[in-house]
Amino acid sequence: MNAPVHNHPAATQALIAKLGPEKVRTDEATCFAASFDNMRLSFMPEAVIRPGVEDDIGIILKLANEHRVPVTVRGRGTGNTGASSPIKGGWVIHLDHWDKIEIDPISAMATVQPGAITAKINDLAAPFGLFFPPDPSSLKYCSIGGNIATNAGGLRAAKYGVVRDHVYALEGFLPTGEKVRWAAPLRKFVSGINIRDLWIGSEGTLGIITKAVLKLVNKPLARRTFLLACRTDEGALDAAAELMGLRINPSVFEFLDTQTVEAAEKMRAKRVFSTEELKGNPATHAILLIEIDGHPAALAEDAAKVREWIGRHAVAFRETEIEIEAEALWDIRRTCSQAMYSLGNAKLNEDIVVPFKSYVALIRYTREVRDRTGLATPTFGHAADGNFHVHIMYNRDDAEHCRRAEKAIYEVMQKVVELGGAITGEHGIGIAKSPFLSLQHTPAEIKAMRAIKLALDPNGILAPGQIFEPLNVWDYRPVKVTLAWDKH
Repeated sequence: MNAPVHNHPAATQALIAKLGPEKVRTDEATCFAASFDNMRLSFMPEAVIRPGVEDDIGIILKLANEHRVPVTVRGRGTGNTGASSPIKGGWVIHLDHWDKIEIDPISAMATVQPGAITAKINDLAAPFGLFFPPDPSSLKYCSIGGNIATNAGGLRAAKYGVVRDHVYALEGFLPTGEKVRWAAPLRKFVSGINIRDLWIGSEGTLGIITKAVLKLVNKPLARRTFLLACRTDEGALDAAAELMGLRINPSVFEFLDTQTVEAAEKMRAKRVFSTEELKGNPATHAILLIEIDGHPAALAEDAAKVREWIGRHAVAFRETEIEIEAEALWDIRRTCSQAMYSLGNAKLNEDIVVPFKSYVALIRYTREVRDRTGLATPTFGHAADGNFHVHIMYNRDDAEHCRRAEKAIYEVMQKVVELGGAITGEHGIGIAKSPFLSLQHTPAEIKAMRAIKLALDPNGILAPGQIFEPLNVWDYRPVKVTLAWDKH
């Protein structure tokens, strides 16, 4: 763990005097637990604050501005880029206990506090035939505040879009401590400059969310799932581009390259398709997973188109509309992330995005990196929107592996931008991708972002060091901890 950059004992004592010791903890165990996210780089704060009411946040922020204390907001710590790590020390405002959820079935809206677990929103909306579509892989553990802060997506972004497409209004506090509300629980709202959307995806740097009004949509009446094997990675990606051109609009559409499938099969100790299904061909194949949903009548028409498309591209396939069978088909996708550790004890996971025309070029480049460095580069992700997770697997205890991995990931990011893509699609920048920001954006663009940050946070107290200050993560070692989602 890394000690706080600066200490502010007088400010912390003043905070305890205002809020009470039950809301402000300074013991090492509490501070350590709030010092890292899923990236697992630990930076120790001086204090962890669990506010009781909204006015507490105003008090915290005004005192932080007065004493220039860094403040980091934290939900449930599932982020992958270190965005909730207090890299400058200071105070952590912990909001995982702010988890109320209210469903308005008439307006098809959910009013939620930032600590609400994403999956629980759907649990409460389901009895009304509604659901909140964004579904990051950590949805059983992550909080909606973090989803909004990173503009999260997930598997269903293929059809339903990302979090920004499902937020009507936000309430919270400016970094200076003033209470604000951006938009309202209305389906239309165009009054003033849209700062609501500035907060969405700003990774906790422009304000603190205390309440959100979310758009819910009707749950589909039926679903149908397809799993198919293609002979090569390129063949699978060409097929994916063709399917999107057929205007079928799948709700989920996932690609797993041959490296990923091989690792998953090793972990599961069984093949995805039997040799008989693959017509005697024992080679590992790339996999596509597709889900279509909607009214049964429309679904039948789309399913016919999908089967025709499968006939042109697949070596083998399976299809089901039975939920328990569909879950079995999705098992390989859920296995991917943990399975990759058979290829190395550490990984770099970059959630890049490329346009359809660059799919094949990207996958060929990842294999080129693998062949040049000797490090595995398994790649999987969302074929419907080009948001792929490119991994570089390496041995963190091997200095040469680390050197090659560090060089390779920078080259991958350069290639992504060259292909017309983006360095992140759903994880955000945080500290992990801060060295790559200048690859994506011009100096003028970064200057404009900094100007917005300065306007809203003139003393720079909220999430300082995030996004704009390149941090060499290789200078730090991750802490060895087991988190709740590691077991699943």
